[in-house]
Amino acid sequence: MRGYFGIGIEGASKPLNVGTLFRSAHAFGASFAFTVDADFREERSNITDTSKSGEQMPYYHFPDHENLFLPQGCRMVGVELTPDAIELPSFKHPSQAAYILGPERGNLSDEMQEKCDFIIKIPMSFCVNVAIAANIVMYDRVINLGRFAPRPVRAGAPTEPKPEAHYGGWISRTRDKRKGDPEKFRQAPPPDYSVIDGSLDDDDA
Repeated sequence: MRGYFGIGIEGASKPLNVGTLFRSAHAFGASFAFTVDADFREERSNITDTSKSGEQMPYYHFPDHENLFLPQGCRMVGVELTPDAIELPSFKHPSQAAYILGPERGNLSDEMQEKCDFIIKIPMSFCVNVAIAANIVMYDRVINLGRFAPRPVRAGAPTEPKPEAHYGGWISRTRDKRKGDPEKFRQAPPPDYSVIDGSLDDDDA
């Protein structure tokens, strides 16, 4: 699956929830995890983070939303039950994304929502545990961007095979015309690489 994602939580206070969230992030292949304005005992999160995710992927702690920074091109996706939020089943996940969830007993701050490129919501009657919500979002990303056999019309296993991976065509970067097609070489000779190599011809010396 192309791209990458990270996932984090704002205002976390319960280390067991944080540990569960980070363990799930590790299982789903997250590239990093983070917290913003968190207040919990990190060693307590290890009780539920049995995969020791901190040893397998980077973990970042940002003191507040103003000091939060992401890789270039990474889109921030907030998870919050707001009236105008995009419903998760209808959301196209960015290939490069960082998902941020609110605290256990609260919502994403207005300042954090302003930093988000998208706000999504899980269609349900009321909020669930933050770690559960994170799992739902990450699972949806996997089935949305991953390569799987299409679901069948009837109940049961898929009836069609998994789509084959498509790769780009072969590209030759050789400078030796003998390794390429001589006819194509005569039609379009390669550029002068002497400047790139740092070498000079006798006429240029």
